[in-house]
This record gives sequence, structure tokens and C-alpha cells, in this order.
Amino acid sequence: MNLQNHFLIATPTLLDTYFRKSVIYVCEHNEKGAMGLIINRPIEQISIYNILKNLNIKHEKEYMFNQPIFSGGPVAEAHGFILHSPKVGFSSTLKLSEEIMITTSKDILESLGTKKQPEKTLIALGYSSWGKGQLEKEMLGNSWLITKADSKIIFHTPIIDRWEKAAELIGVNILKFSNQTGRV
Repeated sequence: MNLQNHFLIATPTLLDTYFRKSVIYVCEHNEKGAMGLIINRPIEQISIYNILKNLNIKHEKEYMFNQPIFSGGPVAEAHGFILHSPKVGFSSTLKLSEEIMITTSKDILESLGTKKQPEKTLIALGYSSWGKGQLEKEMLGNSWLITKADSKIIFHTPIIDRWEKAAELIGVNILKFSNQTGRV
């Protein structure tokens, strides 16, 4: 099963401090492994304004400067990824679904606050990664629930509610989920 454009929802049994209560949007999944971005872990110390200033990108408008930056995962934390609503014209853009694209190039940052910017964006630093068979092993160990991604969760749901709302997509009340597992 290819999990691209799916959510990985951490179960309460996943106690790793980095991934506890996380929701990960899977951007790529193939025979070599998987890559995704955590969509519910904002970084308090970094703003869009800081990023644009460090890259010497100037804007006349302060549009979206208060939008949070997310920790996409523990790998390459200085590398930026932008999930966004469909908008073409940027370098290094991949269409992940009819409603979600990902861009890794600087030109999308230059579009912020202009008519060229995508309607919806989520900016993440770093990413989450699994080697060949690693994610599948974690799934067998009951670490993750899986469901088809919903752009409403990424772009419209309050950050604090994303873990619970993502689980509700498959009819699970994650707050009542048992942290005990077993196999027959």
C-alpha cells in the first residue's frame, strides 16, 4: 500500500517524545522508504518574518508573518518545505494530490504577501523519514493509525485539534484509545 497523501496519526502507545501525539502528512512512500511532515508541532521561536529576514527577502506587507512555522521532523531541520494549495509557477514543486502541493524552493517564500502566493500554506523545517520497511514495522507495532489525508486538517483545523480530528476521520476517538496493545 502506498501511503503518499495519507496521515500517520501517532497512537497513545507511541511514547517517543518527538513523535508523541503527532500527525504526519506522508509526502512520499515507495520501496526505499517514506518521507513526511509533522503538521501539528509549531516551533515557538521561529516566525516567517525571521526566515524571510535571514534569506534577505523583503516584503511590503506583513501578511502571514504571524503564521506558525512547523517542525516537520528531526531530519535536515534547516531545510524548508511548504505544503500549499494548488498554485503553479514555483521551482521544485510536486503535486501530491488535487488539493495539496509541496514546494522546496526559495521562490515560493518570495511570493508570500503577493498575488502570486498560494491561498493556503504550511511551512515546515525538517522532515520525518523512514528507511526501507521501517514504517511498516512501526505500523505492525501499533505506533500509527493511517488514513487518507484531508487538506481541511492541514489548512483549516486549529493546530491543537489536528491529532484528535485526524483520528476522527477513521471513526476513532483518540482520547479514549487504549495504550495497551496485543496480538492474537
